[in-house]
Amino acid sequence: MNRPLREQAAIREDVFRWLDARRSAGAYEFSRGELINYTFQGQRIPLLDTGRGIRNPADFDSTLTIMTSSKKTEYSDGISPEGLVTYSYQSREGGDNVKLRRAYQNADPLVYFLGVRPGYFVAFYPAYIVHDDPLERIVRIALDESLRYFDDPLHLKEYERRYAERLVKTRLHQPMFRARVLRAYESSCAICNLKHAELLDAAHIIADSHAGGVPDVTNGLALCKIHHASYDQNLLGITPDYEVRIDRALLEEVDGPMLRHGLQDMHGRPLTLPRRAADHPSKERLAAKYALFAA
Repeated sequence: MNRPLREQAAIREDVFRWLDARRSAGAYEFSRGELINYTFQGQRIPLLDTGRGIRNPADFDSTLTIMTSSKKTEYSDGISPEGLVTYSYQSREGGDNVKLRRAYQNADPLVYFLGVRPGYFVAFYPAYIVHDDPLERIVRIALDESLRYFDDPLHLKEYERRYAERLVKTRLHQPMFRARVLRAYESSCAICNLKHAELLDAAHIIADSHAGGVPDVTNGLALCKIHHASYDQNLLGITPDYEVRIDRALLEEVDGPMLRHGLQDMHGRPLTLPRRAADHPSKERLAAKYALFAA
């Protein structure tokens, strides 16, 4: 017997709140272990299935979550420039496909989990199935709620396309970028070594709105919020040789302990780099950003 629809809706909303709370506490990725142990009012309701990319609880009318593992995706992550993901029907007919189609028919919100490394995922929610093609045996999932309100998500008008592509850069690629950068820097600020993930950002060296501002680890730095803001405002620079520089006027300023210990004492400090050389920040991008600081 299926749960009452009101209870199913309450569980979906609680999943979203639970994910929000984990993010607010600094989580930048979710492990399979914690996702399969989510509970609602003391009852365990796994958010991932074993060996399948779709989670259809037996007592739900429609799909709860969809997952793409890290083995099946590269950093392009299968997301179209407009923020749509194509997901194929299960090969065998039956309840999975029925519940998938019902999620589309009922406009039920779900979670889309995307693997960033084996056993770890970023989450997009609420996501909605906005297109169902029974002949091609695929659905398309909008990873941002606003995309479902377009007249035809598959054939966007030019102004809709521009909006959607900006949205993908600012809201959809950022969780992937954050997960990869904070993982590379082991949840530690590259400048001051602060280790509270909830106080860290994945900072772009070259902003993603500029040419070369790719969402790649080598274009990123794990920075605490004060150093991120200072870096973006060119009050703090990082040389291509991975040394921190503080703006000259700021060095001469006399203020409280935050200025002294948070910024002035960082002048000349070497950057703490990721263990993997492949994750080190790009010297070319650092040089381009440092030129703006030096100017």
